[in-house]
Amino acid sequence: MLKIKTLKTLTPLLLRMLIAVILLQTLRFKFSAHPDSVYIFTKTGIEPYGRIATGIVELIAAILLLLPRTIWIGALMTLATIGGAIIMHLTLLGIEVNNDGGALFLMALVTFILSAIVLWHYKEQIPLIAFSR
Repeated sequence: MLKIKTLKTLTPLLLRMLIAVILLQTLRFKFSAHPDSVYIFTKTGIEPYGRIATGIVELIAAILLLLPRTIWIGALMTLATIGGAIIMHLTLLGIEVNNDGGALFLMALVTFILSAIVLWHYKEQIPLIAFSR
């Protein structure tokens, strides 16, 4: 059985890895100009530059989430990027996109929540917060 201390250390790492996997698995759709990805970014009016830029930001965020000194930056970048995706779903795209049953929207919500948890866990790394203590 895992000790509580091991579980407290392992859980944030697993959350960071899960977020990174979610971000990285969407890159093939963005960078290969998959029809669903092109549809989404066309509908939001930012195809192709928005699709490619979003992919680059998500790639950087995934890498930063896995590096100990930059976890908070990766979590914050993920919150901003995925927050934008959630807003686009709620305003322009709708919950369901191309008959996906809301899977993309649900994935965005899960990623957003997990990123918020990670950011909260590593809040002491944020320079302004660390400086104020």
